[in-house]
Amino acid sequence: METPVEVVLGIGSNKNGADGRSPRLIIEAAVKDLAGFIGGLRAASIRETKPLHVTDQPPFLNTAAAGFYGGSPRELLFAVNAVEAAYGRDRSRERRWGERTLDIDILLFGCLVVAEEGLVIPHPRLKERAFALEPLLELVPAAQDPLDGVYLRDVLEKIRRAGV
Repeated sequence: METPVEVVLGIGSNKNGADGRSPRLIIEAAVKDLAGFIGGLRAASIRETKPLHVTDQPPFLNTAAAGFYGGSPRELLFAVNAVEAAYGRDRSRERRWGERTLDIDILLFGCLVVAEEGLVIPHPRLKERAFALEPLLELVPAAQDPLDGVYLRDVLEKIRRAGV
């Protein structure tokens, strides 16, 4: 096992589970599951956001979770994909940017930059998404983009000024 590094995950839901659980309950349960393999996991407040790109769907509930992980980025991806699947996510049956019971994105993995097939860290659209930056910064106020060293709070301020 590698030395644990701080990871930040973006978590969202806008669709009830097959068992009738609401998006809020799904997120809360998923955070508990993530705490099983991410040490010291803490979660930001949950906020409601309008869907981007595909607007004919319910609003999303979004949050972030941060803690320490001792495996590789690929191992973390497999683990979070398993949590998504446990709550009914089936990527083969969903439309891009559409409804989902659970979406977990790896936003940051320490100061690592990863660009592999199916795995890009930091998340490629992080700097475009206030709904991801706000909860991330609630947990890690001094977070920087590992690609260019820019403080993410400055990125969020630019997004807000632009009215995004």
